[in-house]
Amino acid sequence: MNEKDKSVLTGAHFINGDVACAEGAIAAGCRFFAGYPITPATEIAERMAERLPHLGGTYIQMEDEIASVTAILGASWSGVKSMTSTSGPGFSLMMEGIGLGIMTETPCVIVNVQRGGPSTGLPTMVAQGDMMQARWGSHGHYEIIALCPSSPQEMFDLTVKAFNLSELYRLPVLIMADEVVAHMTEKVVIPRPQSLKIINRRKTTVSKDKYMPYAAGARIVPPIAHAGDGYHIHITGLTHNEMGYPQIDMETHQRLVKRLIDKIRVNIDKITIIEEDGMNNAEVIVCAYGISARTSMLPVKLARKKGMRVGMLKLVTPWPFPEQKIRKISRIKGLRRIIVPEINYGQIALEVERCVAGRQKVITLPHGGGGTHNVEEILDAILDN
Repeated sequence: MNEKDKSVLTGAHFINGDVACAEGAIAAGCRFFAGYPITPATEIAERMAERLPHLGGTYIQMEDEIASVTAILGASWSGVKSMTSTSGPGFSLMMEGIGLGIMTETPCVIVNVQRGGPSTGLPTMVAQGDMMQARWGSHGHYEIIALCPSSPQEMFDLTVKAFNLSELYRLPVLIMADEVVAHMTEKVVIPRPQSLKIINRRKTTVSKDKYMPYAAGARIVPPIAHAGDGYHIHITGLTHNEMGYPQIDMETHQRLVKRLIDKIRVNIDKITIIEEDGMNNAEVIVCAYGISARTSMLPVKLARKKGMRVGMLKLVTPWPFPEQKIRKISRIKGLRRIIVPEINYGQIALEVERCVAGRQKVITLPHGGGGTHNVEEILDAILDN
């Protein structure tokens, strides 16, 4: 059997982050991909186009990103795990579809490999400028889950995680990658399928005459029935009742939106992933995500060699934002400042500053895009008295 025909390519591979992302999706059970080519995410689509036909899956190149995101929503309702990938301009076009996916509680995964912007910007060069767009890009009030990989290995691992979260909480989950991680080629270890934790959406067990598509009960997340299962299903982006029918009144809207928000807020401790290193008694903390977390590792190490007590806080899930954790960290005795390097002019840094609430000094290390921070500027910020 040709290696590309195997459902999961187990073992060690020397691949870039985009390819690792595609393989993570396949390992998670994704069998539908709709997308439109866009740098620097195109290799994800190319890999899925190559692999899915051998797995009984479907790849469709759509006419644009609006069609791509709505196609994966429809595929998900047919019972198939689905994904799309894009970059900044395409991500902007997907905003209405993301809101539709949240309102209809449709599990799927959307990968944004960030590049320099605004507009067409730097198509082949790195940035992290879409972080606030990921949180607030669609209109209305909602909660979102976003994961930020810092390596090709994490592109694989977090893609599997994104599908699990999407299936568990029934919503679109975002992978907010960046050009450097996507195009970085490293060793990626793909475990045996039986060792992977794979979560599938909870299906309804009630009879067809009693099924209500959006009756969640105490579990907050309603079970699902797929189109073609024989159940009566009505799916709309309008405010709807438990049967899925439009019901346009304040009470229904407040009840629905609160439940959509509570799916995330009630489970935030289960969803949020952060990595801590050297946080006890730290006098300086570097807080970063994505490639900026990767480029912060050496300056943190060099500062420690100089005798500085430096902690490293990596935000694997910037959304939902780990507010309580940041507040707790801001009370570390002897802490003097928190440094936030990111390839934008201060987006996640503002969230850190909000949660710190003046208890510590928050230093933003901005970068306009087109490259990563150099070691010296992060080291200088750590050592600055």
